[in-house]
Amino acid sequence: NFMAGEGITFARNEDKPLACDVLIVDEASMIDIILFHHLLKALSFQSRLILIGDQDQLPSVGPGNVLKDLIASDYLPVVRLQTIFRQAEESLIVQNAHRINQGQMPIIDDNKRDFFFMEKEDPLEAAQLVTDLAAQRLPAFLNLADGEGVQVITPMRKGSIGVDSLNIALQERLNPRNNNKPAITKTGVSFSAGDKVMQIRNNYDKGIFNGDIGQIVEIDTENNQLIVEFQDGEGRHFVPYEESDLDELVLSYAITIHKSQGSEYPAVVIPLLTQHAIMLQRNLLYTGITRGKELVVVVGSKRALYMAVRNNDIAIRYTGLAQRLQS
Repeated sequence: NFMAGEGITFARNEDKPLACDVLIVDEASMIDIILFHHLLKALSFQSRLILIGDQDQLPSVGPGNVLKDLIASDYLPVVRLQTIFRQAEESLIVQNAHRINQGQMPIIDDNKRDFFFMEKEDPLEAAQLVTDLAAQRLPAFLNLADGEGVQVITPMRKGSIGVDSLNIALQERLNPRNNNKPAITKTGVSFSAGDKVMQIRNNYDKGIFNGDIGQIVEIDTENNQLIVEFQDGEGRHFVPYEESDLDELVLSYAITIHKSQGSEYPAVVIPLLTQHAIMLQRNLLYTGITRGKELVVVVGSKRALYMAVRNNDIAIRYTGLAQRLQS
């Protein structure tokens, strides 16, 4: 909750704390040290704070590694949920997420459930298969409207199976252009009604934040304006964008795994090739796989899959938080 004024400040702080007895924060691995600092300032000493999160996912984009440090300090009570219940025991998504997290290769030879591996070594062939899966095959399999409920998440932005190329290919399949369809082009990207888009910066005036995904519902080519429909727990929101705002929007038929963190989708498609070698890390793959609720399809090479599972060399963030709590 923010206030506008001389810059942006938090509306809740030590002088005006949150009115709650218990505050529950989900996806706590995404909290950076600065946000956590302000969160604690906004809590009264009588309040309880419960953090729910997975320390094995990607750390926050901002500085710090709050959840991991708090757990490592042994200063706070920690409850680990490790039991897989009967319904989840049958899910290969759950089983393979646990296997990957333990450094074991996922089960990829049981194509009868909710986790599939489709081998493609050639990047162009992999890109074509990813496009076919997201635009046609998976929506038909899950009885969804074309492209609806299916999210492509990929390790990198560049390359034939990166975000930029896949967005162009998926846009051509799911929302093709024709001479009569109004479109606005900004920084080389064409936007039309029906396009799936993502907000990439926090915009407090509009109440739309980094990572929010919506759909363009109206285009005004004369004034270079468009309207995007966003949905959240409170309902539908129609947000206008002027031409000067369009650099805050990108196509989101495909997004990076980092951008997907904190979200879930009925089905995800993850391209994984050795051309992504610099990004092939265990926590990245683990985060990607756990985004899928009903179906996960990994497209790529077994070598890339092996590299990601085996690489647990995560950059260490020297925060000192755990040591300070211990002392």
